Amino acid sequence: MPSAERPGPSRRELFAAAAAVGIGTPTFHRAVAAEVAADPVDKVTPEMVRAAEWVAGVELTDDQRKQVAAEMTQAVRNRAALHKVELPNSVPPAIHFRVDADPPPPPGRPIGNPWWSPPYVGPAAARPEKDEDLAFLPLTHLAALLGAKKVTSTELTKLYRARLGEYDPALKCVVTLTEDLALKQAEEADQEIAAGKYRGPLHGIPWGAKDLIGYPGYKTTWGAGQYKEQTLDTKATVAERLDAAGAVLVAKTTLGALAMGDQWFGGMTRNPWNVKQGSSGSSAGSASAVAAGLVGFAIGSETYGSIVSPCTRCGVTGLRPTFGRVSRAGCMALSWSMDKIGPIARSVEDCALVFRAIHGADGRDPTAATRPFPWPYPGSVPGLRVGYVEGPKDDDRAELQTLKDLGFKLVPIKLPKTPPADPLLMILMAEAAAAFDGLARAGVTDGIGAWGRTFRAYRFVSAVDYLRAQRVRTLLMREMAKVMEDVDVYVGGNDLLVTNLTGHPSVVLPNGLRKGRNDTETPTAITFTGRLWGEGELLAVAKAYQEKTGHHLKRPDMAKVTKELADGKE
Repeated sequence: MPSAERPGPSRRELFAAAAAVGIGTPTFHRAVAAEVAADPVDKVTPEMVRAAEWVAGVELTDDQRKQVAAEMTQAVRNRAALHKVELPNSVPPAIHFRVDADPPPPPGRPIGNPWWSPPYVGPAAARPEKDEDLAFLPLTHLAALLGAKKVTSTELTKLYRARLGEYDPALKCVVTLTEDLALKQAEEADQEIAAGKYRGPLHGIPWGAKDLIGYPGYKTTWGAGQYKEQTLDTKATVAERLDAAGAVLVAKTTLGALAMGDQWFGGMTRNPWNVKQGSSGSSAGSASAVAAGLVGFAIGSETYGSIVSPCTRCGVTGLRPTFGRVSRAGCMALSWSMDKIGPIARSVEDCALVFRAIHGADGRDPTAATRPFPWPYPGSVPGLRVGYVEGPKDDDRAELQTLKDLGFKLVPIKLPKTPPADPLLMILMAEAAAAFDGLARAGVTDGIGAWGRTFRAYRFVSAVDYLRAQRVRTLLMREMAKVMEDVDVYVGGNDLLVTNLTGHPSVVLPNGLRKGRNDTETPTAITFTGRLWGEGELLAVAKAYQEKTGHHLKRPDMAKVTKELADGKE
């Protein structure tokens, strides 16, 4: 019999532990229903092990079942002890083996960029006559106007605040307006710029933070009804660095519940090009707000398409950096080995300037590392090698002709098909289930979108299978390394899952418009992918392509962005 200091597991605990290692037969489910209310027992029985064998993929002898039953009894006790340890979402698993993270840059060095770059010189810009045109200017032009004192940060902040109020009822892209903070930061920026204390191209620029980015004094809801009243005491590193760069936070933007899709507790975030359509996700509000001219730029995050997908849908430019390039400290964790933070803006150059401010180690996120990012790119851009995935209609691909016209050397490549990437999606799902383990154990299903089913199901994945998937992921990373030996950047490719698993950076940008039903025009996109830590080359190629094509200068018809049309009443 167990001692008072070490009580035996209840049947509920025993069945839960068995589930965690892969028990899922109908017989087992019926047994759970019959036994969960029973009195505590002392051990797992061989019969319980027998019922689980088909899920585990093994067939045991009677003696082996007795041995497994004894081990599982101890495992239940260990599991119960682990459940008593408080684990907030901010605590990662041991995916690194250093006591401390890389230190942040020393005082006096540029935030996020310890390698000095030439001072940024923006384009000469005249202030547009119409505020509508001002609102849609890229960050580079806004910065030039602010630096030349042709517009003030307070003017821009009030303009964007008014537009957020006007268009958010239709777009549902904002969780929280940060009006008091924004006006204070804008006033401080104006005073500093007037006194000649210019911090750089982000100084005085209003921005939006995806609402998984912690900012004290305001709710951080993660888009989920279960957390809609949550406040965090810690400011995310990305927000700290943008504060230090003088940017002005005007809104916490929407995300799909717990970073999936565009459905959050306030409804569905809309695409400004077609308000009857969702903006895609999960950086739904960030992409929508940038596309609608409601902020100067925004920050999103990606685990599996959450920057690339909404930027594609909404016709804006987004950078998903190399894994570990931007600290995730203070941001919601979904998958510790896949989450990435990146900028969403109206041009590649805009993304580069934001990235320059936010990248690098911070001493808080152990996976964050500092690597050089000189910008503007100092090398020969036409000298870069651009790969493309071969296909039967390569001669008809307009993007390849444009790249040739720009002087790039095009190199045919083949993306790895082995090992297979699709089965590795279980890594994301298992890590997400672990990140929100408390919700599953509490039986929570409401207010978390479609995650409830996933969280329950992936408790049945064994540790052995998870680790095997990570080892197969290593093989995939090695295959991608071989591909990148021959190119600096490649264009296109059905690679969203592959590159999120391998950690490679991608930039997505508008690539024209297509007509749909009722002659509604919606954006198309093109994606470039670079080497690990190769954001400089990646953004240089994408910038050249974007400036040649000019598709990023198109914008949605805001007269059609109305609540009545979004609700189907027009």
